[in-house]
Amino acid sequence: MIRSKEKKIVIFGGGTGLSTLVRGLKKFPIDITAVVTVADDGGSSGRLLNEYDIPPPGDVRNVMAALSDVEPLIEKMFQYRFASSESLKGHSLGNLMLAALTNITGDFARAVEQMSHILNIQGKVLPAANQRITLHGELEDGTIVTGESKIPVYGRRIRRVYLTPEEVQPLPETVETIMNADLVVFGPGSLYTSILPTILVRDIRDAVISCSAKKVYICNLTTQAGETLEYTASEHVQALYDHAGEAFIDTVLLNTADFTSLLDLGTYEGPPRPVEHDLEELRKLVPHVVQKDIAVMVDGHIRHKSETVATWLMDYMKTR
Repeated sequence: MIRSKEKKIVIFGGGTGLSTLVRGLKKFPIDITAVVTVADDGGSSGRLLNEYDIPPPGDVRNVMAALSDVEPLIEKMFQYRFASSESLKGHSLGNLMLAALTNITGDFARAVEQMSHILNIQGKVLPAANQRITLHGELEDGTIVTGESKIPVYGRRIRRVYLTPEEVQPLPETVETIMNADLVVFGPGSLYTSILPTILVRDIRDAVISCSAKKVYICNLTTQAGETLEYTASEHVQALYDHAGEAFIDTVLLNTADFTSLLDLGTYEGPPRPVEHDLEELRKLVPHVVQKDIAVMVDGHIRHKSETVATWLMDYMKTR
């Protein structure tokens, strides 16, 4: 299939949510760019961060795997996580390959670019920063927590998150891509540790706000313990605005179906809970609110229907 370059979509985030979304989108003839957080400091990424002083590759690796167009065995090998060797335990092969390529090329972004060729990915993956950064969280009681993996552990409401160093330079290609986009999408994904870190980079935030593309927020289906417990849909959007410094979302996509067919909430003791759709408050913040049946149960977890969301985004670009 010859991929059309007429429609350009830029997606922000990290983790499972972003990977799920791009798997659906890559089936369409569009130009996809994923701008991925590099604030992860846990697990294999955290160990490579400390040992090699490189941006953590975990979220980047997952999105690259989702966009890859190679034999399933190659993707499975790229995602393979060692379990037996004491020195390799917990590391994924893809993380180690990205670390090796960073050492070879001397540049993390260059390593991602080269690995993208190897995996024949359908689109581009750009790290939100090409350097080591640290995510901090200020909790509602004033406590400062350092480290992406530690912020959700405290179980208190988060007042804000911020980066050090404060002045982080993104790749010039990232800013240019945002400015030329037809559609900019945020989410789904962890609000404070996957989505917000991408717009805390000043030049990226400024490009998002000033570009002419429509901006869509795909709201999380459920709340997240340690990050958004008891958050409503409008509170998710307000957090985006608070960190960007102004309102910028044109449309919010919500799930419309009742989750009782997916999850027995009557016997469930804790999160995840469906995000409350406080439509009256949400419409004060966003001009356009859409509700669709976009939830499915996968391996015991509620996920977005990737193809349904991708199809809606394609229709949205045509009609908006």
